[in-house]
Order: sequence, then C-alpha cells, then structure tokens
Amino acid sequence: MPFVDDVQGIWVVLCPGHPLWFLVWDVLANCSIDVNEVILGGGGEEWAHLAALLVIGVLQILHGTTGCHSVHNGWGWWFRIHAMEFRSPNRYQQTSRRLYVPGTFDRTRGRALTREVSPNFADAVSSYFNTRMPDYGDARGAQEAYFAALGAHGSEVVTLPALGGFPDCSFTEDTAVIIDDVAVIPNLGHPSRDGEKESIAEYLADDFEIERMPAGATLDGGDVVFYDDRFLVGISTRTNKGGADFLAKHAKEGGMDVQLFDVPKSTLHLTTVCSSPRSGTMVAAEGHLTESDLSFAEEVIWVPEDEGYAANTIAYGDRIIMADGYKKARQLMMDAGFSITTIDMTEFREVDASLTCLSVFIG
Repeated sequence: MPFVDDVQGIWVVLCPGHPLWFLVWDVLANCSIDVNEVILGGGGEEWAHLAALLVIGVLQILHGTTGCHSVHNGWGWWFRIHAMEFRSPNRYQQTSRRLYVPGTFDRTRGRALTREVSPNFADAVSSYFNTRMPDYGDARGAQEAYFAALGAHGSEVVTLPALGGFPDCSFTEDTAVIIDDVAVIPNLGHPSRDGEKESIAEYLADDFEIERMPAGATLDGGDVVFYDDRFLVGISTRTNKGGADFLAKHAKEGGMDVQLFDVPKSTLHLTTVCSSPRSGTMVAAEGHLTESDLSFAEEVIWVPEDEGYAANTIAYGDRIIMADGYKKARQLMMDAGFSITTIDMTEFREVDASLTCLSVFIG
C-alpha cells in the first residue's frame, strides 16, 4: 500500500502548548501511517487509522506554507495555517485561502486535472515495463493515494470521470500542454487514444484559449518537460516532428524556448526518464540520456539505470513526490536536499505509466 514516507521522526520546532505538539510527538512518532487505508476506508468505522487522517492534516498545514523550512525528515519552523475542514475519520475536505495566484507553467502546481482509472485499465497500451496483468482495484487505490499526496502538497485536484472504452484515459498529462493562457490540445500518438482529448478540451475551454493540432501532427504531453525558461520536447514513437514544431510555435509566442530531444527507443516518453523538480535541476535516468543532452542544467541528479523509473518526479520546491521502492534514487534525492513522499506505482508501471502521467497541472 502507498505510504507517506518519512513521517516517523518528524522534527518540528513548536512550543509544548501548540496544537500540533500532540500530533507530532504522540501520534506521528508512534504510529505506522497508511494513507491508502484512510482514503479508501469505508463507513467511517476505522478509528484506529485516525492517525493517518491527522498526518494528512499536518502535511496540508506544513506543506501549504510560504514560510516552511524543508529538512530531510520532515518540515519545521514558521508556518501559516490554511482554512481547513475535516470529515472524520477516513475522509477529509479542504478549503484554503491562498496568498498567491500560481502561473500555469511554473512550479507552484495550484491545480491538477486528473481522471478516474478506467474499468478496462488492464487493456492500456504497454510495451516496456509490463510483466503481468495489472489489477484495477489496486490501481484505484494507488490513484487515491496519489490524489491525497497532491492535495497534501497544496494542489487542488480536479477529477473527471473515467471514459468508457479508453483504458489509458487516466493519463491526462498526455492530453494537453498549458502555455500561459493557451491550452495546446494534441493529437495523441497512439490511435487507440483518439477521443480522449475532447472532454479535456471542453473542460479547459472555460479558462484557456484552445489550440488544436493539425492533422498529421502528433504529440503526447508525456514528451514535454518544463525546465525554467524552456520546454524540453521529445521526438518519440508518440510525438513526431510536426507535433513538436506546433508546440514550439506556441511556446515561443508565449516567451518560452524549446529544446528538442530524440527519445531513445529504450523508453516510451521523455518524462519516463527525466524530470525537473526545481529551478536549475534535472533528474535523469542513466543509460537513456547523456551528459551532453542535459548540458544546459546547472545540476543533474543521475539515477542508476536499474531505478530509472524513479527519475519521474513531481516537486513542490524542495518537497518531492516519487515512486516507492527505489532506495538508491530516494537516497540521492535526500542527499540533494529534498523531503520525500512516496507512492506505490506498481500497477501503473505495468502499463508504462509514471507519476506525472496521472495529472496535467492547469494553474
């Protein structure tokens, strides 16, 4: 089951009278916390897991602050409390008053557009990691934990219903690329996914100018990585030169540079083997990309090839979400100064999907 990583041993500088004192010292330090059981528990009878609900609350408060000091095993010093409302014991509801309005392609990640896992998820296209038939129920549980992790880091999660007949429909990253107030709606690179984009475009049309690709041009959003002043765009089995050029045109109109990559045949998407968790930094899988490919980056954290799946990350400043089960990659990220939340991505890995596949950030 997916765990919130490193909740044991959290150090927070608080006076004994502070309301979080009890949570940190008497709950977090003595409990094994399983977020999945909290989010998916039914009927509200599992009071033994109230501690996990409290952890989510603490993460919401501490991660949502503009004055949070990040350390390897927790979050401490200076925080601002969001307005919050909880439904006990195994569900929560949040409202928050933010002090900023995030951009659409910066690193604040204010809003994530997602979609429920399809009931025929096991039929999703897979060519790289597949070793067995993925389990739909386990995938739903992992997705709920993923939603909880995004929310705990301050993102508003918008979830659309699953699309019947489209087993890959939960991979919303592929269906749109946001550039300022423009949503580029691509022609997806696999014919079985044609039709997924329509409801995404319909939802985004209220807030963005919709730009559709011409016939013949293809692109998956999984081949697009945002890095500071540019988009890194991979030419792959799903993204062709016409699709990359169409995106580049709109990116440059929005004041962004574009750098093209040839995605190696060893991987599906560019995001499968790299990500940019903070300004100036790239995380990349050895054996897929080279130093010369990433010479523009101030810092490159190279993940060993046997744990290359963990190079796909979602970050909020120095707080990072990554796939569970990759100890060497996890240690590398901790050494680089990140605090970590891990999600069990086993079922999604079976269909070649990574963390970022499950959302597209739209504000």
